[in-house]
Amino acid sequence: MDFSLTEAQDELSALTRRIVTDQATPERLREVEAKGDRFDRRLWTDLEAAGVLDPSLSLLEQCSVAIEIGRGVAPVPYVPSVLMGAAVLHRFGASVAPGTVVTAAPTEATVEGDLLRGSLPTVAAAPYADFIVVPADGKLYLVKPSDEGVSIERQRIVDGDNEGLVTLDGVQAELITDDPSAVTWLRHRGLIGLCAHQLGVTQPALELTAAYATERVQFGRPIGTFQAVAQRLADAYIDVQAIELTMWQAAWRFASDLPCSTEVSTAKFWAADGGHRVAHAAVHIHGGVGIDVDHALHRYFVAAKRNEFTLGGATAHLLAIGSALAQ
Repeated sequence: MDFSLTEAQDELSALTRRIVTDQATPERLREVEAKGDRFDRRLWTDLEAAGVLDPSLSLLEQCSVAIEIGRGVAPVPYVPSVLMGAAVLHRFGASVAPGTVVTAAPTEATVEGDLLRGSLPTVAAAPYADFIVVPADGKLYLVKPSDEGVSIERQRIVDGDNEGLVTLDGVQAELITDDPSAVTWLRHRGLIGLCAHQLGVTQPALELTAAYATERVQFGRPIGTFQAVAQRLADAYIDVQAIELTMWQAAWRFASDLPCSTEVSTAKFWAADGGHRVAHAAVHIHGGVGIDVDHALHRYFVAAKRNEFTLGGATAHLLAIGSALAQ
C-alpha cells in the first residue's frame, strides 16, 4: 500500500486548485449563493473545459480533485455528478455530453412491472440535474427530470444548497445495468468521494483556525499559547490526519478491486465524527467571528456538517463496522 500521490494526481490537484482559486472568490460565492441553488455553472464549464470532470479519470485522481473542490468550498456537485452519476454511466458503456450534470439518488425506488415508483429524498443537485441515476430492485436506472411521472421538490440544505425530493410515479426509465454489484459500487464511490471532499474542507478550516489562534490576543497572549486551545487544535490535527489516512486506504482498496466495505465505513466514520470535531473546534476557537457569515470559516463549517450526515452519519457507519467485525 503506497499513499504517495502520482505525478498525474499532483498535476490534476494543481490544475483544479488554480481554477477554483481563480473562480470561487468570496465575492463570486456570495453571488452564486444569492441565486438559491448553490451551483456555479461558469465554474462547472471551466472545470469541464480543463478535463477535470472527465469520468474516465481513475478514482484516486478524482479523489484528488474532490479534495481541491472541498478546499475551495466550490459550489459545484463534483461528488454526486462525477464520482457517482457520470462514473457509473462510463463504467457501463453509456455516455452523456460534456458538462452534463448526472446525479445519483441515495435511496432506492421500487419497480412495478417496468415502471419506477417511489419518493427519494435529498437527491443532490436534483433541481438542476440533466439526469438522475436511480437504484431500484438491485439495478440502476437512468431518469430525466423531464420524464413523465417525475416531480422534484426543492429541499433546503445546511450549506445553502438545494437538494431535491424526487417523486417517481410510474416512470418509464432506461436500464443502465442489472449487475447486482452496481448499487454497492456506486454507493462506495460516493462515500469515498465525500470523505475526500471532507478532507478538503477540514484541512483549510484547521489552517484558518491555527492562524487565528496565533493572531488573536487575550490577556496579553495569543490564545494559541493557552493549553486548552493548543490541545483542541492538536486534537483537530489528529482528526484531519485520520480522515486523510482512512480515505486513501478505502480509495486504494476500491481502486485495487479489493474488499473494502469495512474500510469505506471506517473512512466515513472518521469523516463524520472527526469532521464534526474539527468544524466545531474551528467555530469555538474563532469565537464570534466563527459564526459571522461574512467570514470565510462559516462555509467550511456548513460544508463539514453536510458531509457529516450525507450517506449516513458516524453512528450508522460505526454500526456497520461492528456488524462486520461480529461475523
